[in-house]
Amino acid sequence: ACVYRPHVLGVQVNQTLEIHNSDDTNHNVHPLPRVNREWNESQPPKGEVKLKTFPKEEASILFKCNVHPWMRAWVAVVSHPFFAVTGDDGSFVLKDVPPGEYTIEAWHEKYGTQELKLKLEPKQPLAADFTFKG
Repeated sequence: ACVYRPHVLGVQVNQTLEIHNSDDTNHNVHPLPRVNREWNESQPPKGEVKLKTFPKEEASILFKCNVHPWMRAWVAVVSHPFFAVTGDDGSFVLKDVPPGEYTIEAWHEKYGTQELKLKLEPKQPLAADFTFKG
């Protein structure tokens, strides 16, 4: 339906990202990174899956389709497995994070980034609340 799904996703550095076109129309896939290499490739209807990786961390890479300007998605590239995309209600869970002191970051495409410093104790759940205003 000429929409990137999911709208936001996370991958690890050098993890393979599979990009599919399930539509009956041509698209092009055009990420606009600031740190990684930019590319712009056509993807025919129900065409071959594109396999891409990103060698460097980058908080938010905009993906767009130059054929359909409303098609936009965001990809975050991180160097560790401790990331999540929120649910519709804004909730998220990070699993198996080792105890320690961390700075956790929340990003929103319209409202920007917020950070929160946390200390995670062994076997103790911890809540992290962010509030974006707008």
